[in-house]
Amino acid sequence: MSMTHTFATTEPSRDEINALRGATILEFGTPWCGFCQRAQPLIESAFGQHPAIGHIKVEDGSGRPLGRSFRVKLWPTLVFLRDGQEVARLVRPSDTRDITEAMRKIDQ
Repeated sequence: MSMTHTFATTEPSRDEINALRGATILEFGTPWCGFCQRAQPLIESAFGQHPAIGHIKVEDGSGRPLGRSFRVKLWPTLVFLRDGQEVARLVRPSDTRDITEAMRKIDQ
């Protein structure tokens, strides 16, 4: 799998996320968010080193249950999952190294 470039407007349920197998990054944000737009090249660069990690981009907002279940407050928030369980989290990443390091924790 590789990086997803489009935010899904229909989010998966928390049960679907919890049932995921393997390494996945759950990215919360919106297409119009400036912080989200600036993070995209960093995320894409990190995926170049870890192409097997799954990527789910969820358009977040007030009242969206999945983001609330992960206590998302700022965008983008990257939640690094291994078999549906959170291993690491980055909020508004500003460095590819931080993303790559978190990816290493789940890409085993």
